[in-house]
Amino acid sequence: MLEDKNQQRTSLASLGEFGLIEHLTKNIKTKQPSTAKGIGDDAAVLDFKGKKTVVSTDMLVEGVHFDLSYMPLKHLGYKAVVVNISDICAMNAIPTQITISIAVSNRFPLEALEELYEGMRLAAQVYDVDIIGGDTTSSQKGMIISITAIGQADEEELTYRNGAGNTDLLVVTGDVGAAYMGLQVLEREREVFKVNPQNQPDLDAYTYLIERQLKPEARKDIKEILKGLEIKPTAMIDVSDGLSSEILHLCKQSGVGCNLYEEKIPVDPQLISSCEEFNIDITTVAINGGEDYELLFTVKIEDYDKLKHNPNFTVIGHMTQESEGMHLVTRANTKIPLKARGWNAMQEEE
Repeated sequence: MLEDKNQQRTSLASLGEFGLIEHLTKNIKTKQPSTAKGIGDDAAVLDFKGKKTVVSTDMLVEGVHFDLSYMPLKHLGYKAVVVNISDICAMNAIPTQITISIAVSNRFPLEALEELYEGMRLAAQVYDVDIIGGDTTSSQKGMIISITAIGQADEEELTYRNGAGNTDLLVVTGDVGAAYMGLQVLEREREVFKVNPQNQPDLDAYTYLIERQLKPEARKDIKEILKGLEIKPTAMIDVSDGLSSEILHLCKQSGVGCNLYEEKIPVDPQLISSCEEFNIDITTVAINGGEDYELLFTVKIEDYDKLKHNPNFTVIGHMTQESEGMHLVTRANTKIPLKARGWNAMQEEE
């Protein structure tokens, strides 16, 4: 829930829209050479000097994408920026600027928005992006956050979803499934709190899982690592909706099939122990969980030796002819059709 640390609640109405924007953005400075004009005019001006510009927008809606009963506003601000930056990284591009638009109801005081913006400014600082504009407006219900991320890349560096070949290797960064299990832990503790508000949860066994849910990180580092290894991915996507869903996107866009090997999927030990505790199948969580913001990409088979010993990468399968279909190969060496059971924003309420 929203906490008033010092009981101070400044009404947003007392500032007005322009006063609020000025208050929240007064300490924002620009650092990127491509930012010719940031906040303060009718529009920002960017100059990429011959580079290709990459743009992506994401919207986060209270009650759909986040729950403020366990999501601190500072973490929400940080995460809102990161999920957009991840899309730029998935193009093999460098994130450079963001715009921030928020809609809030009158239940939020100024101090709550200061917390939100503190997280956004921290993320912008960590990822070296400039905040160059946005909008604020009122909402009849909860909070809505919309962020547009802008990046740059040389044309030959850009990586799309449609470039995978039918003998390419399928590679993922980091590990998957942890963010979903972090959400399960938080949801469980919320229900316990409802029954007994005096109960203090012991979350020491779930620290990594909860961090992956509340404070994810985008893999901005991967572009330079791959460049250093002299590897150009043939196709790439970020893991936001679940590993299986993202693999299907790559396959459909590239016109190929794939074999994903269950035994190769990288998972954290905390995920394994928590899945056993919750009595949930580990592989189901790992391939359907979502919100990991790792990068999933394909490389030519001759690049295998360049990345096989790098701890950032795990080869989890290979692409095939489209006619062979898309499959999960189980530990028992059984082929199961790969289905997207991850996050679906348009799913109807049951």
